[in-house]
Amino acid sequence: MRVITYTITKEYHNRPLLHFLKGELKLSTHIVQSLRHTNGAVLINGNFARVVDIVSEGSTLEIRFPEKTQPPLLWEKELEIIFEDQDLLVINKPSGISVHPTFNHPNGTLCNAVANYLIKTQNTHSAARAIGRLDKVTSGVLIFAKNAYAASRLNGNIEKIYNAIAYGRTPQKGTINAPIYRPDLGKTTRAVGKEGDEAVTHFKTITQSDEKSFLEITTETGRTHQIRVHFAHIGHPLMGDDMYGAPVTENLKRAALHCSKVTITHPVTNENITFTAPLPKDMKNELKALGDY
Repeated sequence: MRVITYTITKEYHNRPLLHFLKGELKLSTHIVQSLRHTNGAVLINGNFARVVDIVSEGSTLEIRFPEKTQPPLLWEKELEIIFEDQDLLVINKPSGISVHPTFNHPNGTLCNAVANYLIKTQNTHSAARAIGRLDKVTSGVLIFAKNAYAASRLNGNIEKIYNAIAYGRTPQKGTINAPIYRPDLGKTTRAVGKEGDEAVTHFKTITQSDEKSFLEITTETGRTHQIRVHFAHIGHPLMGDDMYGAPVTENLKRAALHCSKVTITHPVTNENITFTAPLPKDMKNELKALGDY
């Protein structure tokens, strides 16, 4: 259980506690409801409080965020940890491992590995939540929120920068605005089509040869396989991405896509933090022919 203490500010003096929870802390309706129905979850100056109670400037608010999510099955897997505190666990995700368990594959994912790590190192049995998931083939920075409050504050509030290697000479910079849909519900592949959901990808070329281009990419939307589908759509599929028409290479047995940088506002301290992960060996080896790596 995560316990966080706040001081009621002047703006919320003589107003219901609910206004502070929703306005200042920006708690989701789901979390507010869980606090409302959990005895002892909210204290004002050491006394039990309800969300309808009137609060005063300078009062001390203590919130005990309930954790009702059950952890998944446990998987013993070493994690490359970039950062960790009471609220966040940031790892460098390897390629080839899924983030979330599914009905058919309930174990062997990063969520299983993180649950195992938290239980063994901190005796924490709650389920950490992956924020801004990455495809199975994609490597790089991945953030796990250790509690419901951190997850609520982070969802939709992260900025990611990717690096990729695409076939051919891409433009020096550009934007791909093409809707993405799922042609076959029985398959994971996506495609560009007018019946799809809006998808926008921005890119710039860092270096290139006639055969390949090294790119820096950001996205406005987070569609499944968005970057991979978009670059295949414009005739520059990512190297190694056999799902979208590109052959694997001697170095790359997966799509050449890596989340190199993630910037967030910390859910509790409000500090702006940037996490980075170096380019993995398989992508570095593929880039050696360009002379910069």
